[in-house]
Amino acid sequence: MSDMSAKVRKALDVAIDAIGGSAREGQIEMAEAVANALTNRHHLMVQAGTGTGKSLAYLVPGIVHGRKVLVATATLALQRQLVDRDLPAVVPALEKELGREITFAIYKGIGNYVCLQKMNSEEIDPDAELVMDVSSLEKDAKQLITWAKTPGVSGDRDDAPDVDRRVWAANSVSGRECVGADVCAFGSKCFAANAKAKAQLADIVVTNHTLLAIEIVDSHPILPERDCVILDEAHEFMDRATQAVTDELTSNRVLRAAAMARKFMPGKLSDSFHKAANDFHEAMVDYGESIKLDSTPASRLEEIPQSLVAPIRKVLESAKAITAFLSADDEIIDTDALAERARVKGAVNEIGTTAATVLKMGDGLVLWYEPTYSTLYLAPLSVSEVLRENLLTKTPVIATSATLTVGKGFDSMAKSIGFLIGGELNTDLSDDEIDPGNLQMLDVGSPFDFANQGVLYMPKHLPEPGRDGPSQEVLTELGELIDAAGGRTLALFSSWRGVEAADAHLRKVLAELPIKIITQKRGDAVGPLVARFAKDETSILLGTMSLWQGVDVPGSSCILVAIDRIPFPRPDEPVMSARAAQADAAGGSGFMQVSLPRAALLLAQGTGRLIRSEKDRGVVAILDSRIVTKRYGSTLLNSMPPLWRTSDSEVVRDSLRRLAQSVKD
Repeated sequence: MSDMSAKVRKALDVAIDAIGGSAREGQIEMAEAVANALTNRHHLMVQAGTGTGKSLAYLVPGIVHGRKVLVATATLALQRQLVDRDLPAVVPALEKELGREITFAIYKGIGNYVCLQKMNSEEIDPDAELVMDVSSLEKDAKQLITWAKTPGVSGDRDDAPDVDRRVWAANSVSGRECVGADVCAFGSKCFAANAKAKAQLADIVVTNHTLLAIEIVDSHPILPERDCVILDEAHEFMDRATQAVTDELTSNRVLRAAAMARKFMPGKLSDSFHKAANDFHEAMVDYGESIKLDSTPASRLEEIPQSLVAPIRKVLESAKAITAFLSADDEIIDTDALAERARVKGAVNEIGTTAATVLKMGDGLVLWYEPTYSTLYLAPLSVSEVLRENLLTKTPVIATSATLTVGKGFDSMAKSIGFLIGGELNTDLSDDEIDPGNLQMLDVGSPFDFANQGVLYMPKHLPEPGRDGPSQEVLTELGELIDAAGGRTLALFSSWRGVEAADAHLRKVLAELPIKIITQKRGDAVGPLVARFAKDETSILLGTMSLWQGVDVPGSSCILVAIDRIPFPRPDEPVMSARAAQADAAGGSGFMQVSLPRAALLLAQGTGRLIRSEKDRGVVAILDSRIVTKRYGSTLLNSMPPLWRTSDSEVVRDSLRRLAQSVKD
């Protein structure tokens, strides 16, 4: 064992003692692999099942090495766990062990902090006007202002009172609309600037996938310098990166920018921008109406609809004129006026840049129209090349998650993040760059005994799913399983239609039973729903995609996880269908390369909601017979935890009844 390995092992023991835990084989194996990656400067992918304790397995080696570590997570829950729970619990003990101070901080995008300049500005901008027009929001606004004035608060949205999103928008700015702390009158008190300053100095900085992705794709530093990057929940990184760099052109954004321009620089330029914004808005509404009448609404567009080209061009020209005028005029000294001008310039510039990108519509981009919010979206078909160039050549990257393999192999996920696989070489590297093909892959398993703790039920007798939501047979089966479990069920659906059909059916068949039904509605925050479900032991929770990942309810509140169908991407999902079409065109298989890996990952995540601790017992029911009848079923099953498998409904109902009874006793 090398000197560094011995140090890491000793520090890991100290950290585990500090939280009152016990060492786990998988955790030790992972910590040693992370330490090696940092010593030898190579990349690492680690699949670490639930219960491994992976956050300590990557934090401890980073701390022992004395490296600046950037941890990027997909969910707020994990960020909070790291900063509020894991790090405060182990840092004092590690400081004692290593004989030095260890600092950590969290950093988010500017829009996550209150903007004191905007909150205190005498000039009321269009965001604030909206709040003043709606009297019910006044109470929220007062509450937020009082909080922001309290000494010692972070200014962070997640610590703030829960206010309407319109009130938040009226008191915050995007990164592009911020004048910068150097010029702003509130620069020394600025919440975002202070959070960033603290993060610049910290040994460990926790941030989110989105911010890291924006920095990588724009090649513009937002986050502190670092010696290594940890991607936790790495299975989500490519999707988050794609979302982060998806441009959107929407009537509301264009109209808001026009209203800001008109307010702060009245005159010819803003009048013509205002007219262009209104014309664009009308053209978008008309286009939305026209596709409603079309019997085959395709959401992905091969090119910009002809009726929108001229209105977008007008928006671009008038936005450019305003930006040029604002860039040339630098006479202003008053800091309020400077901040307001920065906001106008940022908002207008963003519209101009997006309009220009949409009009260019180059190869490798996917364009689609979303009717609910009347928005044009433009996304890159793939982000793996830019991730390779701007992330994987710079520092060691440690990518980890409970689900990184598809059918037991890492390749599909590795390629999507941008690693080079199978002997591909990168020959253009300078001496200090890292080879994106220098990658180790490791599966450390899970400390849980899945085959003894859980059952995977795959009924063969159910009809294959159709397009119209769950069949009556699936709903009946679901109702009978929930009855046997006495509630205690997380039911996951691949569409809102499925959630609504199940809600209607279960309210009828469970009406006589003391089982509370909690149903997710569009726009509901996940946290409060899960808290209600965990608290009421016999309740059931029905929901869609946001509940498939990250939900952690150990114990007797969840002994059954039911999944309505294999979560293949919908054929009208623009980016996925474009990726699949590209794979087909290149002589491959869109189904095998895009749709199946995606479904395998989500299914593994959904299944992973059941066994959350060594004491958990229960059943995962997949109510889609294709997992048993189709050849690709084996790939899906190989991606999931190794639960004991059966298709016998009597056996399953019997074990659920016994389990429910033992929980009551």
